[in-house]
Amino acid sequence: MTVDGGPGRGRRVTERIAVARPTFSVEFFPPKNAAGEVELWQAIRRLEALDPAFVSVTYGAGGSSRDRTIRAVERIATETTLVPMAHLTVVSHSVAQLRHVIGSYAAAGVPNVLAVRGDPPGDPLGEWVPHPEGLQYASELVELLRELGDFCVGVAAFPYGHPRSPDPESDLARLVAKFRAGADFGITQLFFEPEGYLRLRDRLAAAGCTAPVLPGIMPLLSVRTLQRAPELSGAPVPPELTAELERYADDPAAFRAAGMEATARLCARLLDEGVPVLHFYTLNRSGATTELVRMLGLAPATAAAAAVSG
Repeated sequence: MTVDGGPGRGRRVTERIAVARPTFSVEFFPPKNAAGEVELWQAIRRLEALDPAFVSVTYGAGGSSRDRTIRAVERIATETTLVPMAHLTVVSHSVAQLRHVIGSYAAAGVPNVLAVRGDPPGDPLGEWVPHPEGLQYASELVELLRELGDFCVGVAAFPYGHPRSPDPESDLARLVAKFRAGADFGITQLFFEPEGYLRLRDRLAAAGCTAPVLPGIMPLLSVRTLQRAPELSGAPVPPELTAELERYADDPAAFRAAGMEATARLCARLLDEGVPVLHFYTLNRSGATTELVRMLGLAPATAAAAAVSG
């Protein structure tokens, strides 16, 4: 792979998360229009000053944002100091198409790929029909990446099980298969209490999987987030958290403040449990993530000072 371009080009996620101090990473989605492009790059530049371990760019259902994802990760690789990771999904892709996308990432100097099966277009829980010339499981995509180059491969994990999984044992078996296929690390779907994540980590260790699994965190900023997140992730909202926040349902500013405090408590508990990296879902904005990073002391002093002065 070439390494010309930005300082982050060609660097591997595993190198960035194997650091002595706790750190963080962030997730973006490719913009749909010019206004979204501006918003995304404002967030990228603000978060760049805080020195995240890496940044990931999602891949729309059925590959609907494929070209935008490729362009976004290539621009991040060439124009910033950030280490980018590109998502790639099995859904709606033939093996030939997957090979083409993987080649595009390699040409962009991006060795980091999050390999996921993905959701069908439209209804995320709709009928799953593999492409007739494609793959069926994320573990097969991990194997394909291993076959095609020296990629650093991440996979998705679900503290409460994927919504399609019939039971926790089946879900764990699928995750273990991804690691045995060669995945280097995992990132979880979002959750609001630490116990499910910690149980998953223990169960993976018992199964002989020692690769790091990063917890996915979405800051609780609005009533809509509180309501929609369980539908998207399958993770329950603890009743005590609902009771704590519902009193602010008619006061957006107060809800955001209380939600940020609850999110910071969750993050602090995870850090106390030895989690090396917190993965923040940003929704292409920088404000909440920047606040949490500063509250938790996750940015190097020089980076934090630069962000404040900027």
